[in-house]
Amino acid sequence: MKVDIILAGVGGQGILSIASVIGMAAVKKGLYLKQAEVHGMSQRGGDVQSHLRLADYEIASDLIPMGKADLVIAVEPMESLRYMPWLAKDGWIITNDQPFINIPNYPELDALKAEFDKLPHKVVLNADKIAADLGSARSANMVILGAAAPFLKMDYAEIEAAVKAQFERKGEQVVNTNLACLKAGYDVANR
Repeated sequence: MKVDIILAGVGGQGILSIASVIGMAAVKKGLYLKQAEVHGMSQRGGDVQSHLRLADYEIASDLIPMGKADLVIAVEPMESLRYMPWLAKDGWIITNDQPFINIPNYPELDALKAEFDKLPHKVVLNADKIAADLGSARSANMVILGAAAPFLKMDYAEIEAAVKAQFERKGEQVVNTNLACLKAGYDVANR
């Protein structure tokens, strides 16, 4: 078993929290894990990406070769398209469709949608609205993680337990909101 994942977004969107939850679930399951992060200008809304490799055997490198990622998981649509060259032919893109417009020449939303429409394997959802409707706009990353959960080769309960562990120090309400967001994303991916 192996899963190679590119996580992408903009600083402050919770990409590293997604990586942490997946990593916790993988370690608890007894999987090997390698991760490489690029924080870049994350404090100023810049590109943030992480390579996350999981397997039931030792992993030699923490970087995913171009064309070999099983998943691109993104909390920002343009950032998901930026990492398409890493996606395997049978790979999946899981992405928010709501932009974080941080550059003057941000592509038109119709152009982004047209690119997603070309992809055979995708889950594109409005994670911002789903999270806001569930009480925490800041939890859009957990909606995206939920949408990616069916493709992680782990049981949903393992991901759910890792979300609980990730947020338990913030209190029961935060845990429950993040679990609700996780489930909502999971339900969208399983439609």
